[in-house]
Amino acid sequence: MKIGFISLGCPKNLVDSEVMIGMVQQAGHEITPDAADADVLVVNTCAFIDSAKQESVDAILEMAEFKRTGRCQRLVVTGCLAERYRDDLRSQIEEIDAVLGTNEVPAIVGAVTASREAAPAVPVKLYRRPSEKAQKAAAREAGYLYDATTPRTLVTPPHFAYVKVAEGCDYACSFCIIPSLRGHYRSRPAASIVDEAKHLADRGVRELILISQDTSFYGVDRGERGALAGLLRKLNRIGGLEWIRLLYLYPTTIGDDVLDAMAESEKVCRYVDLPLQHSSRTVLKRMKRPGTGTTYRRLLDRIRTRVPGVALRTTLIAGFPGETAAEFDDLKAFVRDVRFDHLGVFTYSHEEGTSAYRLADDVPARVKARRQQALMSIQRRLVRAAQRARIGEGVRVLIDATSPEHDLVLKGRLSTQAPEIDSCVYLTDADPEDCRPGQFVNGIVVDAREYDLVVRPGTGEFSTGRTGMTPEPVRLWKTNPSPP
Repeated sequence: MKIGFISLGCPKNLVDSEVMIGMVQQAGHEITPDAADADVLVVNTCAFIDSAKQESVDAILEMAEFKRTGRCQRLVVTGCLAERYRDDLRSQIEEIDAVLGTNEVPAIVGAVTASREAAPAVPVKLYRRPSEKAQKAAAREAGYLYDATTPRTLVTPPHFAYVKVAEGCDYACSFCIIPSLRGHYRSRPAASIVDEAKHLADRGVRELILISQDTSFYGVDRGERGALAGLLRKLNRIGGLEWIRLLYLYPTTIGDDVLDAMAESEKVCRYVDLPLQHSSRTVLKRMKRPGTGTTYRRLLDRIRTRVPGVALRTTLIAGFPGETAAEFDDLKAFVRDVRFDHLGVFTYSHEEGTSAYRLADDVPARVKARRQQALMSIQRRLVRAAQRARIGEGVRVLIDATSPEHDLVLKGRLSTQAPEIDSCVYLTDADPEDCRPGQFVNGIVVDAREYDLVVRPGTGEFSTGRTGMTPEPVRLWKTNPSPP
């Protein structure tokens, strides 16, 4: 059969999609990027915030149309929305034939072939808060975790791949639904991660991106002290890998041992992604987050001292319940003082199933939007000045693709830029026949846009960054990275 996949949400969800694709291919099915040509359609959903839930519902309804207008015989819904609203989905969207939660990834092969009676159609209304008992039961039962032997087909460009080092989360941040969807935190054994990394490097992957809900917590649940630092040093010795990147660290679990491993391992990117959410002591307390603006400043200073040249990324939430003008002023001053290299700002989303849902969502939507824009305006001014100061600097660029703006302009990144979420580099005056995706190019910064850099090849030699031929990745026709 021909199977079509849509993957929505964050890179952690994307890895689940890649595993499911690998499993159905191993079972003898064919993957198609054309929804109209698919016998079975699979929508891997996100439910992090309201807009993500709505997009997931829209995607499901869009794919449901192909059961009437295309050759589709089955519609399977998986992922976080399926975990959160399993019964509602099956009862309210009659075209759905199977629903798999986040802990049921291995059931995908059976789901694309099994059958069930259609449920009566009723209006879609999914936003019902799961009971506390149901959330706790889901957290206790969640235990699935893929390993190095699990079938997996990459859908990213062949030169970079995400590796999930752990699943789940043990924190109780008041705005977040993830623990009830993904279960308790559980780390993979280091040997499994290293084996997977070696396999990926043999396939031509040059950039390995380590992800989990809190990557700096890796190994703590297993009682392994210094596990992440040790893992980084092991990965650093793998031939073929050029960059190793960490995403989603946490302010109380990023220790000096990790920073030292980052500074001493030449393949580990000097890049720290540390979602802080806010700087006001009172807002952080309502968020059930650790620390204050003062302790965060000390932490960031320590990171910059121990890892010279590090790039700092964070995400912030504007308009959390009860956020006063003074608390928001504190956040603006924090952004000005710290000078993050990369910043994402999201407006607060009032989510059922979180403890913050019991608070009054009392910051008007227009105020949330205005505050988000104010923070990004500060960031634009800071980045603009920093980017202009880089003109004339020598850099090493990883080529990702041809630029959509022009066939003779290439799009790439520095080691201080993560794919899909950060700014990028545009390489000009380079022959696309000589500079292909996956290659590293030495160049000189010749111009700076608002966030992006323009680079011209320098006199350094090209490095292919690849060994042998790599199969083309499976194409998905829709993906949508969401905030962590």
